[in-house]
Amino acid sequence: MSSLGRWVLAHKRFVVVCWIVLTVAGVAAVGPAANALESDPSVPQKEGWVTNAAIAGRYGTDPGGGAPLVPVVTLRGGETVRSPGVRGDLQRLDARLHTVLPHARIASYASTGDAAFVSGDGRTTFALVYPRRDPDSAFGENPGAAKAASRALRGAEVGGRPVHLTGFDPLAAGGGGSSGGPGLMLEALIGGAGALIVLAFVFASLLAVIPLVMAVVSITTTFLLLLGLAQLTSVSPIVEFLVVLIGLGVAIDYSLLIVSRWREERSHGHVGEEAVQRAIESAGRAVVFSGLTVAVGLLALIALPIPFLRSMGYGGVLIPLVSTLVAVTLLPVVLAKLGPRLDWPHVRTDDKASRAWTRWAQAVTRRRWAAAAGGMAVILALAFAATDIRMGGDDADTMAQSGDAKQGLVALEKSGIGEGALLPHEILVSGPSSPERVAAALRNVAGVHGAVAPDSRAWRRGGTALVEAVPVADSGSGAGRATLEGVRGAAHAAGSDVHVGGEPAEGQDFIDAVYGSFPLIIALIAVTTFVLLARAFRSLLLPLKAILLTILSIAAACGVMVLVWQEGYGSDAIWGIHATGSIPSWMPLMVFAFLFGLSMDYEVFILSRMREEYDRSGSTEAAVIRGVGRTGRLVTCAALILFLAFTSMAAAPDTDTKIAATGLAAGILLDATVIRALIVPAMVSLFGRWNWWLPRWPARVLRVEPSAPGSAVAGPADVA
Repeated sequence: MSSLGRWVLAHKRFVVVCWIVLTVAGVAAVGPAANALESDPSVPQKEGWVTNAAIAGRYGTDPGGGAPLVPVVTLRGGETVRSPGVRGDLQRLDARLHTVLPHARIASYASTGDAAFVSGDGRTTFALVYPRRDPDSAFGENPGAAKAASRALRGAEVGGRPVHLTGFDPLAAGGGGSSGGPGLMLEALIGGAGALIVLAFVFASLLAVIPLVMAVVSITTTFLLLLGLAQLTSVSPIVEFLVVLIGLGVAIDYSLLIVSRWREERSHGHVGEEAVQRAIESAGRAVVFSGLTVAVGLLALIALPIPFLRSMGYGGVLIPLVSTLVAVTLLPVVLAKLGPRLDWPHVRTDDKASRAWTRWAQAVTRRRWAAAAGGMAVILALAFAATDIRMGGDDADTMAQSGDAKQGLVALEKSGIGEGALLPHEILVSGPSSPERVAAALRNVAGVHGAVAPDSRAWRRGGTALVEAVPVADSGSGAGRATLEGVRGAAHAAGSDVHVGGEPAEGQDFIDAVYGSFPLIIALIAVTTFVLLARAFRSLLLPLKAILLTILSIAAACGVMVLVWQEGYGSDAIWGIHATGSIPSWMPLMVFAFLFGLSMDYEVFILSRMREEYDRSGSTEAAVIRGVGRTGRLVTCAALILFLAFTSMAAAPDTDTKIAATGLAAGILLDATVIRALIVPAMVSLFGRWNWWLPRWPARVLRVEPSAPGSAVAGPADVA
């Protein structure tokens, strides 16, 4: 860092010109980069995805199986689907749907005469309507199909009873899941305004503008790199939100730390470039380690065989790396040339530690057992809530509380057909096997309401045929997963040319692909992070504690997502969206990848200063008190800035982004308060001199000086 600082300060003009060019190019690249983003929801080499892709290519419906539209009608008591006139009404209903959705695959009791579409008492019947895919939409879905079908069925009756249109799309439309929100740039402005208020409080001078300028440079440059990345691989559109909002928070955090240290050095009598150089050597070093740990956390996404998540990892890695580079190159030049003039009015200086945080640290060290126990109780309680997480798609029962789609769903459930009818298993028969025999085998699977092999042209093309197996239970439940396994077993036994697709199969394949090797990925990230932090802190115990606490805080953040969204304690009151009943299967991994690194930011900020103070005083207690006193206000303000950025992200129109924002915001808030302000100082105080233990042989491997506990003057907390 010393060499880098000297080089940057010796080549100020070159550094500024380079960043101006990159920023201008980045501004021009924002629009093209956003337009170049596209989703790739594939799960390579998994039966569910491969089968669904084959169905989409042959039959023109949604890739990923797609959730069908499901018209439902319950007849009057005493009437059944075999009553006079009922089948004619059902045939006319099919004709209406064919008129508004001419290329849809439609199967019903009217077209097949199969009991798979009828309840046990014969009074409730439904149809499966698979609209043709829309090549212009992000995932190939046809968002206008549900509205067209709803208009066509308005006023329709079968046997004098109304027809209800249900399915995941109609339920989402009726449950507020597609509520609007401000655009991305407005969200960024909201987050930026909140950050400016916090920075004005921290600096009480025009220096508050500098971190925002660094954020603009970082974000626009990241978009420039993102445009290049999008030419090489597909990148998920959600990366656009991550670049703007996480980039805003991270870039400001890094700038905040360096500018604050620069002011501290100036208050201690260092002037000009000397103050900048000293800030880079201390705070700049912490920023580099922080940026690397954020990037390492994102290895969890890059290492996965899922293009959608891998693209989020690629895009995410750019955020901390660019922000770090801006903080240690452009920021020192700005401070050297403009810093003293922008430090006006000089209302507050950084010559002394925060009195409030110093008193807090003193209180924590005095009552370290109680502080550690109280903080751990909060984190463990929330982490325990995460053990009830249910990964998958939305639970249909929680998507809407009233309306036509909800009435249709209730009719399916009351009749005994079940919620599973909304997501049938689609079986592709692509060889000599008989579709009728496959359907017969599937009818005997426990948990399957019925199975049918429609013989119309829409269901049999090019030597292939589709079989629909209708489960009773929701595919995300334990019973639903057991049914899927039974369907797969029966289908595979029927012939090697029989393959199981549909959304339940692909969803389970996704979970298996992502979380099957997740423990190994966590271990890889933990080992890499341990090495980085052991080198940064010259300790073996501190990095181990940091990793374990970070994993616990991420589990607690997942617990907040479960309570707020899966269980609904707050989602309705805050956003007007009812409990989802589950968490999207990709969400916990994405939250882990980002929070692991972001949480480590604060650990590095605090412990780096504690290490510095311990080297100066030889007292653990003094290191804790001075370290928290110097960094407590910065860490809290930095966390508040990120929290505001994620709060802005929660205003996005889709529910998935709101859930992600909730998890990220909760994780940052818990980490900066309960973990870093309470548990960390308490535990460091408890561990005493062993915090600083680094024997000679690991020190030699890490290429740093060894550290022996008790080699300096012991403080009150070091006597053990």
